[in-house]
Amino acid sequence: MTGLATLLAALEPIEGGWRGHIPDNWLQGRTAYGGLSTALALHAAKASDEDLPALRSAQISFIGPLAGDVTVRATRLRRGRNAAFIQADVESEAGLGLRAVFVFMRDQVSKIDRAAGNRPDFARPGPDDRVYSGTERAGVPGFLTNFEFVDRREPGEHPAEWLRWVRVKDRAGLDPEVELALIGDCLPPAAMQLMHDFVPLSSMTWLLNLLGPVPATDDGWWLLSARTDYARAGSSSQAMGIWSADGTPVAEQMQSVAIFG
Repeated sequence: MTGLATLLAALEPIEGGWRGHIPDNWLQGRTAYGGLSTALALHAAKASDEDLPALRSAQISFIGPLAGDVTVRATRLRRGRNAAFIQADVESEAGLGLRAVFVFMRDQVSKIDRAAGNRPDFARPGPDDRVYSGTERAGVPGFLTNFEFVDRREPGEHPAEWLRWVRVKDRAGLDPEVELALIGDCLPPAAMQLMHDFVPLSSMTWLLNLLGPVPATDDGWWLLSARTDYARAGSSSQAMGIWSADGTPVAEQMQSVAIFG
């Protein structure tokens, strides 16, 4: 199994970017897991410029399939005194698969100070919790073998909502922001909870807003939530959240999901 750190270390510099390879253990159907392709793009963006401030926002479009050999290119769109906008594209033999715009911004002096979000009542993993991964369930996407999960909810207990603790198995040496991008898309679409029979789903866009300084947690565990209040005519909009192990809000997210059936 190839971990993300190994995959990033193997990237080969080329003119205007990097060349790499997405192995089968990071696939989700016929394309790469979205968190992985986003992590590749963020890694390239951070390597493309010097002295970047903290990541504040990422706007990601999943345009086409990505698998096998890929190229990653990052371009500075604008850099001012406080913020930098960097675009990163990931392409494979099938063409452009992902385009992301990352916003890096320094802290500003402000009279506004509000942090109202509360972590769901879902205690952090303990010694009695069962930790599982994709290796224990037949038919799950291969990328899940790179993660560990704790899920105490019964199927159907909370329609249209997921709530799980997630940890990257091989996280040594990962940049904290790249690790967060890797795990942020790890839950299934919330609309899956409404299905009686499986139909294909695909994330179309993803907005990730970081809520504080460089993300950190204890023992690698992050609490992820995803909830949809709208799923109709083949489209679902879902709100998502990430908290650290001590309950600190780390990120707010939104995704647009296509439902093919």
